Amino acid sequence: MTDTSSSNADRVVLDAVGVALSALPPDARVAIGFSGGLDSSVLLDAAVRVAGAARVVALHVHHGLSSHADEWLAHCETSARACGAAFAAERVDMSRTSGVSVEAAARDARYRALDRRCDEHGVASLWLAQHADDQAETVLLQLLRGAGLAGLAAMGSDYRAPGATVPRSRPLLRVLRAQLEQYATGRGLRWIDDESNDDTRYARNALRHDVMPTLAVRFPGFRDAFARTAAHAASAQRLLDELARLDLREVAVDANVAELAREHADISTDAKASPAASEAAAEALRRDALLALDDERASNLLRYWMRSLGMPAASAARLADALRQLRELGDDHAMRVDHAGQALRCYRGVVYWEAGDSAEPADETALQPRAPSELRWRGQMVWHLPQWRGSFVFAPAPAEDREAIDVRVLEVAPLVACSRKGGERMRRAPGDLSRTLKNLFQRRGIPAWRRDVPLLYAGERLLFVPELGLNADALEGVSKDQPDEARGAAAAWVRIEWRPDLTLA
Repeated sequence: MTDTSSSNADRVVLDAVGVALSALPPDARVAIGFSGGLDSSVLLDAAVRVAGAARVVALHVHHGLSSHADEWLAHCETSARACGAAFAAERVDMSRTSGVSVEAAARDARYRALDRRCDEHGVASLWLAQHADDQAETVLLQLLRGAGLAGLAAMGSDYRAPGATVPRSRPLLRVLRAQLEQYATGRGLRWIDDESNDDTRYARNALRHDVMPTLAVRFPGFRDAFARTAAHAASAQRLLDELARLDLREVAVDANVAELAREHADISTDAKASPAASEAAAEALRRDALLALDDERASNLLRYWMRSLGMPAASAARLADALRQLRELGDDHAMRVDHAGQALRCYRGVVYWEAGDSAEPADETALQPRAPSELRWRGQMVWHLPQWRGSFVFAPAPAEDREAIDVRVLEVAPLVACSRKGGERMRRAPGDLSRTLKNLFQRRGIPAWRRDVPLLYAGERLLFVPELGLNADALEGVSKDQPDEARGAAAAWVRIEWRPDLTLA
């Protein structure tokens, strides 16, 4: 005799998976985020039944947080092979910054690994196994945290995360956990029970074990009510996002980010990749235009802007602090709000994020001060600096070379080579934001051991930094667009290069 509850659960799960599959092209491949637990085991089994094994790949992430992690990896591979699906796994490093919970660090590492594997296997969508009980827990958890609408919107059934290469889907979001258990029992599935799910020190587990059972008795329809709340919040959030998009067009700095990204390496890759960065100058905002908005509207814009750059949401207190500092700003350089490894700065009326926060030790502390050297430049081609084991080379160059410099800049004052002291700033091109050298090194991915370089000054002005290039601020007043007669008949141009001794032949 067929178990009615089991057959009903079977139909509910397969219908949910069929709806998700119908949104994809006929031969599209799907990836399952496969932990080996009940939820993902049901999703994998149902996906293979509906789509066929050839269209499904199971992706497992090995966090190494549990002593059973190796056993779970073996179980997942065996289960995937048994149902005919392809399988891939990745081990991730769980090193994390202070102030980030284990749960958050594991989640971020897991999704980055899943995105990489999706690229490798050419899938059209990444399917995640969250269900209706997970959604209810998320809504309640966000309420207890005092989250805004974006938090109350909880989990969407279909979405594309910032930086993700494929869309993500949650086919089981309207299916109850009890129905998943009935499906798994009816299908004879075996799954992993993660012991950490019973640890009520974690907020979500405390809700799951201590609060949800009581709600189910007193308010049997609470899951549907919470789902409606999430839907209403998501609808309201879409309206706020549309308002923020309109405000961003008025507040963003007037510049073509895509063009700057091609021309200058110090434009952040996050800004280039974000949806907003495809519009003009979503990398930076005008301070005066931002502060012309009321607090609520300015905070809404900041939230949207940060999300478009792939940054996690900031608390209301942190946004309020940012707006307070912007209003009280005297010295631009004093403006700083740290968040998620970035620092919100303001310079010459432009508000922007730069890499690195005050929790990081400045890389200048690891540098060894060296004795400065001075040179009166009279056309020398090589200036050897033994204390840095390298040389500045002044090579003749055509004026149209972007890195060429008029020799008059070198002749007007003594050249000085000295160590970094920390806090030095430069602009790579006219119109660029002024950034600290540390920030520019970080943006270019220059490792710390290659940052111990001599800074080249012309008098008091920083002129050139190895690994970064010329400082546009030092070249003001000397334009390559001037006619020859304005520049003088004897005008000449050179390109400055830094060459370590081993490469100087």
